[in-house]
Amino acid sequence: MKRFLFTLSVYIVGLTAQGFCQNPAKKTSGGVPDKALMQKIWDGWATLDPANVAQFYAKGPHVFFDIAPLKYNSWDEYQQGVKNVIAGYKSATFTVNDDAQLHPAGPMVWATATVKSDMIEKSGKHDLSTFRWTVLWQKGSSMWLIVHEHISEPLQ
Repeated sequence: MKRFLFTLSVYIVGLTAQGFCQNPAKKTSGGVPDKALMQKIWDGWATLDPANVAQFYAKGPHVFFDIAPLKYNSWDEYQQGVKNVIAGYKSATFTVNDDAQLHPAGPMVWATATVKSDMIEKSGKHDLSTFRWTVLWQKGSSMWLIVHEHISEPLQ
């Protein structure tokens, strides 16, 4: 019986240690946000339908800064306002560049990246640019949600 309890204790300690030693930054959807999630969000924006990224954004009073207009005070405001901005486009491609950095900070994760953009206007003209993206996630009950984001384009 003592041998069984000893073996069981070693097994439990081993499982506990394994849990503490895992690097949460290596996890994907169940762990902290990562570059794959960042790209998934931008793939959703590439559909030119904000409803396809709504699941990633916290509802309620949160500030989101975009290229145009300057500021939105909630996801509902952001979703409605962005529809007007993207209405002149027929397609888009966004690529999160290799400079993406993620910084876990307890129940929050903040990240920065540059994003390559190729948006095609309904007239057929390509709008090529690279912009800055800063994003702040907070752990929700079932997933990480964006509670703040800042998108800006350098003056050329």
